[in-house]
Amino acid sequence: MPEGPEIRRAADQVEKALVSFPVHELSFAFPHLQEYEDMFAGARVKRVDTKGKAMLIRFDNGYTIYSHNQLYGKWYVRSAYHYPKTNRQLRLAIHNEKKSALLYSASDIEVLRDEEVDDHPFISKVGPDILSEDVTTFQLLERMKSKRFYKRKWTSLLLDQSFVAGIGNYLRSEILFVAGIHPDLRPVDCTEEQLQKAASAIIELTKRSYETGGITNDVALANKLKEKGLTRANYRHWVFNREGQACRIDGTEIIKIVAASRRCYYCPTCQPKLG
Repeated sequence: MPEGPEIRRAADQVEKALVSFPVHELSFAFPHLQEYEDMFAGARVKRVDTKGKAMLIRFDNGYTIYSHNQLYGKWYVRSAYHYPKTNRQLRLAIHNEKKSALLYSASDIEVLRDEEVDDHPFISKVGPDILSEDVTTFQLLERMKSKRFYKRKWTSLLLDQSFVAGIGNYLRSEILFVAGIHPDLRPVDCTEEQLQKAASAIIELTKRSYETGGITNDVALANKLKEKGLTRANYRHWVFNREGQACRIDGTEIIKIVAASRRCYYCPTCQPKLG
């Protein structure tokens, strides 16, 4: 599933393609949405927002198209009416005179009046978004220490979109590694220093992944590894997807576990289990 950084990068592409010209044609694959198609002809896209893994395409006619890629959704931006070669099913197409923004495979698409957006079941419950809001480490620390979250195991908490929007599986492992937190721990089990590191890592790694196209490793180290001929898969992360390989800090073998039904990676010496 794409995580927040990937959705924000897709939103940037969609926004760039659509904001300059009015909509020439818009079509939905789902019959219950097709009644809305004509109202978008001639409308202009004002901006494209994200809230975690959801995208909000805001038009100047008072309507917003909400979409969530879920597991398989994927956006393509092409020259107008040029479709990619893919076996995916086209769900939403937005065309102007120069570009087409095409959403494939996603099943969660809705048309909302602007005033309805904040009350949408996903939007109303999702936590702060690092890439679209001014989120501070202090705010994240407050959330970690709140009764709602402080006794939740980190491995499930970081995947809970009501805690922080947009964090997914690779960011979870990377955040815990950078913060030096063992996957079995909860915020209540951690030192103040670990909590501070976790808050900083949530912000820094999310932004780094967005800015670099998915790299969460130290960028200077990633560049050195790339110069040595390593593939992107081998220089991209600190620990994620590196089971059995040496920790980049101390050489300990990286361990893979299953947590919250998804794979999680950690270094047992950099992330000791307290007590």
